Amino acid sequence: MKIDLNADIGESFGSHKMGNDEEIIKYITSASIACGFHGGDPLTIERTIKLALENKVAIGAHPSYNDLQGFGRRSIKISDEDLYSTILYQVGALKTMTEALGGKLRHVKPHGALYNDLANSLPKAKVVAEAIYKIDPELIFVGLSNSEIQNAAREVGLKSACEVFADRAYNDDGSLVSRHRYGAIFEDGDACMNQVKQILENQTVTSINGNSVDMCIHTIGVHADSKEALSFVKDFHKFLKEKNIKPASLRL
Repeated sequence: MKIDLNADIGESFGSHKMGNDEEIIKYITSASIACGFHGGDPLTIERTIKLALENKVAIGAHPSYNDLQGFGRRSIKISDEDLYSTILYQVGALKTMTEALGGKLRHVKPHGALYNDLANSLPKAKVVAEAIYKIDPELIFVGLSNSEIQNAAREVGLKSACEVFADRAYNDDGSLVSRHRYGAIFEDGDACMNQVKQILENQTVTSINGNSVDMCIHTIGVHADSKEALSFVKDFHKFLKEKNIKPASLRL
């Protein structure tokens, strides 16, 4: 068995430091790099791409709504035309920078509110899928497990990957619990590991209400800016070795 572990990195900008990218990257197999709209700036993006290449980590784009002030966590109403160009701009820039530095872009994973909005809206998810396809039909569209993101990718002709977070709680319908609700984010490394073990062994998570929820799983996500991120990724690797599971980037 193989499994991908991805983290959202490159989200620092200007004087604002986010996460511990230099350490986290040693333990992940895929990196979703911010594209400048919620985090990241040109120099940070360049350095993060180089960091991923040095550590042989697969590179992905992490586009968002244009919401630097809100860190991309606010849902913004924009037209389909605007959404399409927003994705072209961010993913196109990340792809070009990656190639200029000798790498290859492998996947696209939306960030924050955009991630959640696309998971619940097939029309919006199709707009994004079409933009990704226009840039490179070989890119993998990564999103919430069993959501409209996979349906949109299928309709457009893109490969897609189901993601389950190690550090987030889920509702009974498989959606993410709102960050505004207590218990939505796991602050305890043990809680993260317990969820991962359940995901890998049973392909389920236990919802915030205590119910078992079936999950499609290709990649496990962790937020690099969380307090327990580094501790978790280290424990995750120990667990994989114990279970003879190989960490490997997405190959669909």
